Amino acid sequence: MAINWFPGHMHKAQKEIKEILPQIDVVIEVCDARLPFSSENPMITEIRGDKPLIKILNKSDLADPSMTQVWLDYLQAQQNVKAIALTTDNSGQAKLIPELIRKLVPHKDEPGKQINAVIMGIPNVGKSTLINTLVGKTKAKVGNEPAVTKGQQRIRLDDGVYLYDTPGMLWPKIVNENSGYRLAVTSAVKDTAYDHDEIACFAAEYLLEAYPQRLQERYKFDQMPEREIDCIEAIGRARACVKSGGMVDFHKASTILINEIRDKTLGPLTFESPEMVEAEQIHFAELEAQKVAAREAKKAARGRGRKNKPKKRR
Repeated sequence: MAINWFPGHMHKAQKEIKEILPQIDVVIEVCDARLPFSSENPMITEIRGDKPLIKILNKSDLADPSMTQVWLDYLQAQQNVKAIALTTDNSGQAKLIPELIRKLVPHKDEPGKQINAVIMGIPNVGKSTLINTLVGKTKAKVGNEPAVTKGQQRIRLDDGVYLYDTPGMLWPKIVNENSGYRLAVTSAVKDTAYDHDEIACFAAEYLLEAYPQRLQERYKFDQMPEREIDCIEAIGRARACVKSGGMVDFHKASTILINEIRDKTLGPLTFESPEMVEAEQIHFAELEAQKVAAREAKKAARGRGRKNKPKKRR
């Protein structure tokens, strides 16, 4: 699924981040604990170099706790990366972040020295709420719509730590199309950027495999559906989303499923595992390589055609 949403302020934010990076000591990336891979920005890996990275799995109360621990272990094993999980309603652990920043740059952890950190994250991942928790007052704009923060700001924390806030950024192209679906399911992108029924089918297919008991407990199916379309239709019948003539209102049933994923009615869910995304990365990298090879072959064929084309007589 192609997500067609890359606002101008996000492009501007990329340029600004690259400009300030030379003076940054620590990079902080806020991800969604329900999709730690799909909600990370691949451009951050490219631009941060060897700077220490704090990976925050936010909204961990919405994620499957056993899978959150799997992801923390996986991320902690990466070089120069520290990973922590935060919930939406517990500010205590968030307040330990300035101390963690100082530990990552011990050569600057002394009076009179300034430590600069930049905090990044995709839209609607809870970055602004986290900043307000760190500051202790409303400093960053907060909302339930993606892309609320539109400009960069510099915030002073305790003990000489300065935090550069940036707008939530998507990236121009999502190679792994499954990541696009997961971002849509968890509302990282606006509802106008995708087809609701399509992402509901994606979510239903995954839930049937990973969390069938949750679906059964919630919707009390007479018989467990085997396919995603059958699942959504069964949800529609369970919720009386039936049109005249007995047809299920598929869009309404899809909306119910998506809303009940987002508001935790279906319980804490995680939509990917390290093993899953590693396999997907290999698969989509191969597909991308095939596309590039096909384009190059087509370009070469056009070149040969022009070269062999007879010249017009004068």
